[in-house]
Amino acid sequence: MQLGFGDGWISPKIGQNATLDRLAAEVKWYRFEKLLARLRSDGPGRPPKDALMMLKALLLQQWYGLSDADLEEALNDRMSFRRFVGLGLEEAAPDHTTLCRFRNELAQEGLSEKLFSEFSRQLEARGLILKRGTMIDASLVETPHRPGSADGDRQPVDPDAALTARKGRPGTHYGYKMHAGVDQQSRLIRRLVLTPANVNDTVPADLLVCGDEKAVYADKGYAKRARREWLRSQGIKPRIMYKSWGGGPKLTPWQRRANKLIASIRAPVEGIFATLKRWMTYRCVRYCGLHRNQSHLNLLGLAYNMQRALKLG
Repeated sequence: MQLGFGDGWISPKIGQNATLDRLAAEVKWYRFEKLLARLRSDGPGRPPKDALMMLKALLLQQWYGLSDADLEEALNDRMSFRRFVGLGLEEAAPDHTTLCRFRNELAQEGLSEKLFSEFSRQLEARGLILKRGTMIDASLVETPHRPGSADGDRQPVDPDAALTARKGRPGTHYGYKMHAGVDQQSRLIRRLVLTPANVNDTVPADLLVCGDEKAVYADKGYAKRARREWLRSQGIKPRIMYKSWGGGPKLTPWQRRANKLIASIRAPVEGIFATLKRWMTYRCVRYCGLHRNQSHLNLLGLAYNMQRALKLG
């Protein structure tokens, strides 16, 4: 007879993890199940794994910064992980190749963005997204894959990654750039866009505007007259720092005061990037190609928002 977590002889303290238990109880997981229903089985010769269980496993991977192999080992070893994903005591955990295949299917079907959006709707229904302002910013993310040679003899491993140099800083950066739109007061991520590293911050900026916020806060890198006018036409206050153009007039005292105020309001967006990079180990992308890395970034944003929602109550 197989024994599961529901059998009475097991101590209720076994496998307890307060954070995971709250997530299991507070998130409306059945809504993710509906989105995941379109995924096919693991293929001939392999029994299909429950899609929701696989999604929960990938979320654990983001929260704990695990590789596929480490995640497989942890699912076999940690009772709290097995309890969270819904694995019985004698049920085999998915191996690392199955986990990788499932993540690839999420990318192929474009499901990670839909999963991120679904949880955003749950956050809105709970009144956690306040919409008083959106902070937009960007941050570079390295890639472990080396670029091709200058003479073209060696092709780049990741053709979507790009080389860039940051103004005023030594050295170059090769990889990608993540762009985020973050709810000002709750610090929940509302929009995520990944581009090659050489794409200017201002190019995807309008995609980070949700349309229902009262204001948009951004540094002077996003300063464009057309953007200010467009935001005003949408009923959104353009709280974008002012910049003096080369050879043009200097900033007025009023503009300098406005810049100081805007800088203090938008500063917390840097903390979100720090959390993703330091605590969720997103210092460099894990995969080749813009599409797969965008899918992973959506999963990372979903995992971040789930944990952030716990702090907001």
